[in-house]
Amino acid sequence: MSLTAPEGLPSPDPVRQLSLFGVEAAEPSPADLAGLLAGPGDVVRMGGTARVSIVVDAAWRVHVLVAEFAARGLGATWVPADAGRLAVRTAYAMTLAGLAAGWLRGAVKRPPPDFHLTGPRLRLWAAAAGSVEQPGYVLRLGPAQEACWEQVGAALAAVGLPAALLDPGSGGPAYRITGRRRLARLGELVGDRPAAAPAAEWPG
Repeated sequence: MSLTAPEGLPSPDPVRQLSLFGVEAAEPSPADLAGLLAGPGDVVRMGGTARVSIVVDAAWRVHVLVAEFAARGLGATWVPADAGRLAVRTAYAMTLAGLAAGWLRGAVKRPPPDFHLTGPRLRLWAAAAGSVEQPGYVLRLGPAQEACWEQVGAALAAVGLPAALLDPGSGGPAYRITGRRRLARLGELVGDRPAAAPAAEWPG
């Protein structure tokens, strides 16, 4: 199913110039989808190609992700999921094969040893699974992917965003970033709010 006309929703906004790392700019890359895998995203392989998918809770996230995928030369589709959510997935692409090779141990998702976060990766994670939840900003994790959580948390700390791990009993799994300086740092890293994203849901 194509995203071109989900009923009752505007067409996706055109990709905007991103403001990342302050005055620095980063060229969009398929490798940025590692940000989705740091959260609740999944990747599967087929031959020499791979596809990334993620279930989101709001239509605006679909629009933002489709535009971000297009900026990286990736087609995308969406389908309804359970509980009123939407599943967004890229087309199978050879440009995602390296990402899949790094993240998959058989069929199990696990961050590669050299995993790190960047502004574009955090931007995708925030677009798919981030939300303002006082007292801070929450980035959601894969609920059955505990083996990933510690390394992802270390990657957040490495970019100046040490965060508290929320377990499922505390509204997680997710990492919560708090503190004025850390939240300002997050806003700097993820860049300008996409037009489709509600101001109340975007960091910064």
